[in-house]
Amino acid sequence: MTDKLVQALSKVIDPDIKRPITDLGMVSGLSIDAHKVAHATLHLTIASCPAARMLEEESIIALRQVQGVEDVDLKVTVMTPQEREEFILKVKGPAKPNQFDKNSLTRVIAVTSGKGGVGKSSVTVNLAVALATKGLQVGIIDADIFGFSIPSLIGLSKNGRTTSPVKINDLIVAPESHGIKVVSIGMFLGEADSRNTAVSWRGPMLHRTLEQFLRDVWFGDLDVLLLDLPPGTGDVALSVGQLLPQAEVLVVTTPQTSASDVAVRSGILSFTSGQKILGVIENMGSITLEDGTLLDMFGEGGGLEVAQRLSAHPKNIDQNKVDLLGTIPLSIKMRKAGDAGVPVLLTDKGDPASIAIQEIVEKISLKRPSLIGTNLPINLS
Repeated sequence: MTDKLVQALSKVIDPDIKRPITDLGMVSGLSIDAHKVAHATLHLTIASCPAARMLEEESIIALRQVQGVEDVDLKVTVMTPQEREEFILKVKGPAKPNQFDKNSLTRVIAVTSGKGGVGKSSVTVNLAVALATKGLQVGIIDADIFGFSIPSLIGLSKNGRTTSPVKINDLIVAPESHGIKVVSIGMFLGEADSRNTAVSWRGPMLHRTLEQFLRDVWFGDLDVLLLDLPPGTGDVALSVGQLLPQAEVLVVTTPQTSASDVAVRSGILSFTSGQKILGVIENMGSITLEDGTLLDMFGEGGGLEVAQRLSAHPKNIDQNKVDLLGTIPLSIKMRKAGDAGVPVLLTDKGDPASIAIQEIVEKISLKRPSLIGTNLPINLS
């Protein structure tokens, strides 16, 4: 009879880990007494578990549905330190210094730009959503430590209050929004309003933060991990080259000539760190006004120029052609959607910016890197 109880509780899914509570060691003491009362103990990971009430209610409902059960006695407790360590091992497996190292099957894409203000973070968020709508599991690391904005763009920060991740010992569970797992330094500042907080760290701190994100934050099994890098060729870009040499790089620029000049430099850094440039995205392109007039707010041709210069650059030793993957036009709807924390791909797929992003994602999918030589995460011995 206890098998039926286990089967019933296996339908209760931990909302953060996305696995049955029976698989995570969160249930014990299953039995049915002579009075047809089902007994069970639910072990929460931490006392302040945000999903406690939901897990308790769903467990009771599941047990009541077992044939022959007339009542339920569910005790709720908190895991012991040893139980918590076993839980973490079940979730993460053996500790690794970098869960997205070169042997990982997760595709890592670093989104970079030469300068700020080109809409790199907005592009990152909308690319993530477009990839997720294709059925992929997607995560974002907001690596722009000083200018973090991903939480607000994806709906994890309202009025400066940012969703905090669940922390279980050293395990940090990445919060999810619109199906995307996200981590950002803005989630760890401990301030009521992150808009009034400035991060001012030197290089070693930036490197350690990125290391911790890659080591301690649990994203689950991802198909694609996007990194929103800070603009330029500073410490974080160098750390990404060191920690994630297999990462592909997307260079974001605007049509403006001065922006494209700087964007080329961020691409050159990718060559020197051995990373492959996936392509160039031109953001804030021309927009067609209601009267049919074409408005080139930032000029034209900057994205193509970046792609051509990177293709012909002396440091592009393999002479791999760098393509302009597409131009995203200026879009009021895209701006408003970002301010509301709901990416434009979810609010208006017919908007010209949405269409351009979807077309870019199709090209990115076709440029998937080869997995030849990658070690599979299985042991055949």
